[in-house]
Amino acid sequence: MTAPPTDAVADEGVMLPGTAVDLLMPMAVTVAATGHIRHVGPTLAKLRPDMVLTGRRFLEVFEPRRPRGVKTFDDIRSAAGAPLGLAFRDPPRSTLKGHGHALPGGGMLVNLSFGIGAVEALAAYDLTAADFAPTDLTVEMLYLVEANAAVQADLRRLTLRLDGAKSAAVEQAHTDTLTGLRNRRGLDMALQRRAASREGFALMHLDLDRFKAVNDTRGHAAGDHVLQQVAAILGEETREVDTVARVGGDEFVFLFHRLTDRIRLARIASRLLRRLSQPIEFEGAACEISGSIGIALSQDYPRPDPDRMQQDADAALYRSKRAGRARYAFAGETTTHTPEPVETAPTPSASQQG
Repeated sequence: MTAPPTDAVADEGVMLPGTAVDLLMPMAVTVAATGHIRHVGPTLAKLRPDMVLTGRRFLEVFEPRRPRGVKTFDDIRSAAGAPLGLAFRDPPRSTLKGHGHALPGGGMLVNLSFGIGAVEALAAYDLTAADFAPTDLTVEMLYLVEANAAVQADLRRLTLRLDGAKSAAVEQAHTDTLTGLRNRRGLDMALQRRAASREGFALMHLDLDRFKAVNDTRGHAAGDHVLQQVAAILGEETREVDTVARVGGDEFVFLFHRLTDRIRLARIASRLLRRLSQPIEFEGAACEISGSIGIALSQDYPRPDPDRMQQDADAALYRSKRAGRARYAFAGETTTHTPEPVETAPTPSASQQG
């Protein structure tokens, strides 16, 4: 009888050529009785492309992890049939699981797989579905992993789209459609946040003078144009951290973050009133308006109350209107101020500061 090839497996009259073993068990290792590797499957060979595994001692390549107490090849042979855990001794130290089967003459056939580490193995090695046995469930598991990853990616994209749509809806709900400024709802939210913080802020209430005359004489298109130009001016005269809102037809409110200095606020009010006094062109005609301003400071209250501050700023605004319009006033004062022709405003007196 002709002896089987060295890489063939024969047991109880069943003999498989090496090609069949490689097809059915591409990560199998045939080990001689001396503990030297006689043959490795094609997939296992791909895991160490720069290393010739044939001829090396099995335990020089692999570190036994399971069963416990296994240290020698004889120990592994004695544990044939029991679950076997191994790891490569050199990087990448991938872990493998498998079973060993004793061969005639003292050798072993050890069939290995990645087990639950298949996903990490694919990331570490250049493997494809063709590198696994046709019946290996690893391929099916990898398909499921890829499908799950695709579903998770779709869910993340959908979540981002929904979050973006929600943010856009919230932004739209808090925005005045004509001017692009915050509306009353947006102002209330910003004011509540400012009042709840420990940082000082100023509330400035602006009402346009003679705006009704623009609507009555030039029409609502002219009025809308004027409001849009006013919104642009207000945006130019404030910072990104500040809040500017249109709270009525021709009423606007500012929240100045961490700004409570009366001199600086007087300068801002003066600049606003000077710019609003300049005619706004619409279809070749000049629309003339002005503004009146009332200012309330959070530091003037034991605890900032949004409603109280708005009422006090509103009262200061109408005091400016009664004094002749195109003026500004601070809440708690009896005097009003006209805008200075230059970028400096008069320093408030001691009584005014108190």
